[in-house]
Amino acid sequence: MSSENNSNNKLCGLAVSSPLPKDARVSFEFFPPKTEKLEQNLWAAIERLAPVKPSFVSVTYGAGGTTRERTHATVSRIRRETDLEPAAHLTCVGAAREEVDDIARKYWEDGIKHIVALRGDPAEGQDVYQPYPGGYAFASDLVEGLKRIADFEISVACYPETHPEAKSAADDIDNLKRKIDAGATRAISQFFFDTDAYLKFLDKVDKAGINIPILPGILPVTNFKRVQEFGAATGASIPKWMAELFEGLDEDPETRKLVAATVAAEQCRVLYANGVHDFHFYTLNRADLSYAICHILGVRP
Repeated sequence: MSSENNSNNKLCGLAVSSPLPKDARVSFEFFPPKTEKLEQNLWAAIERLAPVKPSFVSVTYGAGGTTRERTHATVSRIRRETDLEPAAHLTCVGAAREEVDDIARKYWEDGIKHIVALRGDPAEGQDVYQPYPGGYAFASDLVEGLKRIADFEISVACYPETHPEAKSAADDIDNLKRKIDAGATRAISQFFFDTDAYLKFLDKVDKAGINIPILPGILPVTNFKRVQEFGAATGASIPKWMAELFEGLDEDPETRKLVAATVAAEQCRVLYANGVHDFHFYTLNRADLSYAICHILGVRP
């Protein structure tokens, strides 16, 4: 089920003295590195987080396919050299159907059976998304195409605060349902900081007859200004209380880390108290904050 919460326990929290959760599950997102130094940082993060045994780890795909080879190389290395279950992001942008299908077939041959299927951001030079000529137009089309190729496990995106291009919240949920009807088996949410908005979103998708797992996207804040930029681009609201918490910490990274871990851990504990047991962390290729939050959630080596 997508949620186990009800209106009577919305936003109830867990005190620090509460027993640790025993059945929380986590997954992590990484991005493919551009340089040798960044690759070392990525693998240090993977090695640090691997012992908590995530359900899966995903690797992003740059706009317009700009990281295609690096994404494939990273996912394949994870498959070869670790016990982790890798998932490759794949988008509709910048490629014809035949090209996307070939990429998917190569993933299947390499033992990568989980795809995160996304429409993708507008291609370089475009202000708004336009389907690539001869390509998959939308994520639901991509999901349907992937299922024709092989029996992939497919995750898709969802937006607790509504995709910025959607006509309405109801239209956005209809789009999610189209992706599920096409074969998606899991949804991963855009990051959010308004926990109540996420819980209300779960109620809405339940009423719409959507019952696949809906994983909350958790973004530990390493750079508040950057998070504000992310929020403006994705439609994720940044509460005033967050700005106040991080005020004055631009040049104080150690204190900022402590505040960031506190915010994300409290968010996860509240979600857990409301029946959410799976958490997807946007790591930005850093392990320290995600590892600390996992520890607080009782997810430990």
